[in-house]
Amino acid sequence: WDGAGVNFALYSENATAVDLCLFDNPTDGIASAQFPLISGTDGVWHGFFDGIAPGQLYGYRVQGPYAPHDGHRFNPAKLLLDPYAKAISGPVVWNDSLCGYACGESSQDERPDLRDNAAFMPKSLVIDPAFDWEDDRPPRRPWNRTVIYECHVKGLTIRHPDIPHRLRGTYLGLASAPILDHLTRLGVTAVELLPVHQAVTERRLAELGLTNYWGYNTIGFFAPDGRFATNGLGRQVDEFKTMVKILHRADLEVILDVVYNHTAEGDQLGPTLSFRGFDNSVYYHLDPNDRRAYRNFTGCGNSLNMTHPRVRQLVIDSLYYWVREMHVDGFRFDLAPTLARDATGVDGTLAFFATLRDDPVLGQVKLIAEPWDVGESGYRLGRFPPGWAEWNDRYRDTVRRFWRGDAGQIGAFASRLTGSDDLFEPRERGPCAGVNFVTSHDGFTLHDVVTFERKHNEANGEDNRDGGNENVSRNWGVEGPTADAAINLLRE
Repeated sequence: WDGAGVNFALYSENATAVDLCLFDNPTDGIASAQFPLISGTDGVWHGFFDGIAPGQLYGYRVQGPYAPHDGHRFNPAKLLLDPYAKAISGPVVWNDSLCGYACGESSQDERPDLRDNAAFMPKSLVIDPAFDWEDDRPPRRPWNRTVIYECHVKGLTIRHPDIPHRLRGTYLGLASAPILDHLTRLGVTAVELLPVHQAVTERRLAELGLTNYWGYNTIGFFAPDGRFATNGLGRQVDEFKTMVKILHRADLEVILDVVYNHTAEGDQLGPTLSFRGFDNSVYYHLDPNDRRAYRNFTGCGNSLNMTHPRVRQLVIDSLYYWVREMHVDGFRFDLAPTLARDATGVDGTLAFFATLRDDPVLGQVKLIAEPWDVGESGYRLGRFPPGWAEWNDRYRDTVRRFWRGDAGQIGAFASRLTGSDDLFEPRERGPCAGVNFVTSHDGFTLHDVVTFERKHNEANGEDNRDGGNENVSRNWGVEGPTADAAINLLRE
């Protein structure tokens, strides 16, 4: 929005036509207006429309071939979210019409589904980017003075008795005085937020009455998740910015856990929500032997195709947006090796990550890799370029083994405690290359580590199959909570 109207633009190199659809309400199934976009330079479809203002709801319909075995899944019956949407109106409402194919048929995805999905789709939202940042400055804490506290916006705040009820579970609740006091008392210098990009709860979970609480299922790389705002329809953007400004004022950095390795559209039998409908063969790694299928380096059904320049641009544009417009201080890249995969495997030079490090803007913020994915040769700890930090899971496991008294750990413990030079020195990186941690959102919490020796994930509806079986823990004589004062003292 430029004050007079809105420029809409999207990329699709294989589409034959694109329509912009405007809506009056988030749950509307019929557009109030529909306009064709112009096919412009290098596959960008665009149009400027006078009079459209912040608050306008919109989506796209894209025409093109429906030929799954050639990698094409265009379906104009499906309203699509803008990959560059700065806000999204709400959650997906699961319905068969969200599938681009005629689901339930024996032919699976061979035939397109002709039902309109607009009533069940959230809408993209035009925002007003204006915000009074006052004298906001990034703390710029050096790595050797950084203490990171990984947290979930809702989980940290939803049950805190000293946070006003209306702010619990929100960005503003995370920036409230009780949380700031807690963090500063601990000596924390940075909060690393579990995913706050707009995410989708998978259909199977929704039908079980569950939610994808963690948010590792992104559909909007520019949009802060509306679940964590006191109100939707754009408030999530202002409230996220307010949170960052307040945290900076308390000298706390804000790092985002970002999930660019896959999207919420899943495998070939997943829904058509955005990228798949814009240009499936561009946005995803497809099986070269059968382009109907996806290459799945993430365990989540699909993998974003970072070999395509427009997909790389999307990710870099997203990172720029969160630094320049949202003022965040760094990123932790989930399943980072997926972003370096090409047709032959993981790029040995990890060139994409070197590009980010050398960027005049992105090279100034904290860049952290989760240095593994589930694909072949996906464990890359110690192999990222200088200037990057990496989650050091060997530190986690060695410290736990040493703590619980496993034999033969002294040498490994000494190496981990002094910077893991065996991992980082071969690439001329120092001890700050490793983010050393003992617990994270993966596996047991710290309380679990001293309370349980086996996992108990029955409430997730997966018959306790989900999650790792080995958490290097100790219960000190009783599995689970106990009234034994001596055991409880030892656990503390």
